Amino acid sequence: MTQQTSQAMDDLLTDLRAALPPHTLVTDPTERDTYACDGLAAYRVRPGLVVLVDTAEQVAATVRACARHHVPFVARGSGTGLSGGALPHADGVLVVTSRLRTLHEVRPQDQRAVADPGVINLQVSKAANPHGYYFAPDPSSQQICSIGGNVAENSGGAHCLKYGFTAGHVLSLEVVTPDGEQVTLGTEAPDAPGYDLLGAFVGSEGTLGIATRATLRLTRMPEDVRTCLAGFASTDEAGSATSAIIAAGVVPAAIEIMDALAIEAAEKAVSCGYPEGAGAVLVIELDGPEVEVAHELERVRQLCDEHGCSEFRAATDAAERAEIWKGRKSAFAAVGRISPDYIVQDGVVPRTSLPDVLREMGRISRERGVRVANVFHAGDGNLHPLVLFDASQNGATERAEEVSGMILDLCIEHGGSITGEHGVGADKARYMPRMFSEEDLDTMQLVRCAFDPAHLANPGKIYPTPRMCGERPRVVHAADEPVVAGAEVF
Repeated sequence: MTQQTSQAMDDLLTDLRAALPPHTLVTDPTERDTYACDGLAAYRVRPGLVVLVDTAEQVAATVRACARHHVPFVARGSGTGLSGGALPHADGVLVVTSRLRTLHEVRPQDQRAVADPGVINLQVSKAANPHGYYFAPDPSSQQICSIGGNVAENSGGAHCLKYGFTAGHVLSLEVVTPDGEQVTLGTEAPDAPGYDLLGAFVGSEGTLGIATRATLRLTRMPEDVRTCLAGFASTDEAGSATSAIIAAGVVPAAIEIMDALAIEAAEKAVSCGYPEGAGAVLVIELDGPEVEVAHELERVRQLCDEHGCSEFRAATDAAERAEIWKGRKSAFAAVGRISPDYIVQDGVVPRTSLPDVLREMGRISRERGVRVANVFHAGDGNLHPLVLFDASQNGATERAEEVSGMILDLCIEHGGSITGEHGVGADKARYMPRMFSEEDLDTMQLVRCAFDPAHLANPGKIYPTPRMCGERPRVVHAADEPVVAGAEVF
């Protein structure tokens, strides 16, 4: 920390001590260390100051003080993100919203719920279930991840194939902008006039401000839900069955694939009883009217058989559904049983490219001597390769990171993206130029500068290099054809 930044932090702390209760400020270095990372523990930075806010007004007061002293700030909810999106700034303030966990309203007649950013995802559904509704976005971490984090990362989950990502389930947000102003973005009206600022904010990874309250759309619970498990010799057959199911007009609530290595890990961890010797399994969930679900289940069974399914099971009750899901939901943690370290990668490809991409990943894995386990949302092509390594071996970490990057290159080459639902954060910022031109990135920065001209909100995330408004992005002139042409790319 330079003398200038140290003085700025001292002045900031003086202001915050006057504005906030003492218990909200965490200054002790050891206590600040407990907030040094989010779910991506490989990246660790001790924040300059931690503020555990109790109210939205305290969020605004903290951000106003940051703006006044030109100190960066980072918002953090439950800290479950996997891309380093809530990685703290060493010379900045970490604004922790986990104490803002009031579920203000559940209005089943309007299919709405109003929640603080610290409310846990699953709590919204638990509150709405007695009224016949639930909150559809369901990240695998839904038992611990918070609504504010879901908004920042536009989280998805196993059921986003049918129900979409968080962006489709947020109607309005109360937000603290980077200058400390409290504003509302969006409306409960079905078609709001003007620019879609809410759409820009959801998924912006905390670079446009901090959400302090969200009005959420609730979804009616389906009349029937059926979950089935299909075993295949390889991911090729499982992938072709997935494509056939979608092509037949069946839109399952979820289709998940696990390959042999992921199955091995899950069996060791939770004894899930998946088909013995399977090279891949599909977990398929169908929901909707009872008659329709029954028809679709038979169609799915038929299509799986036609594509080499060796064993097919359909759950008959909630307990059997949970048993089928147990292996899939434990897969990430279970990989710790077969490898001391691993990287959870996140990319997405067109569904029809899955067989080619998986074969290429297998080739890379063999050539580099790095094992890769695959657990992913097959229905929308969202890959979650788990790159295994032992950090105690010389060069193993570097080889794993190289393979991880090569997998993202594969996703881009096949028309996909470097992230399917985990965000870019600090982890993938260096990959952005592989996907976007400099003109593309400049144009994105123009949007950011409209909200945050000083770049104080979550700096160092998404973009590969720090850019300041007035320096970058470049000013776009009408005669500057290359920039305009680049801007049209996306």
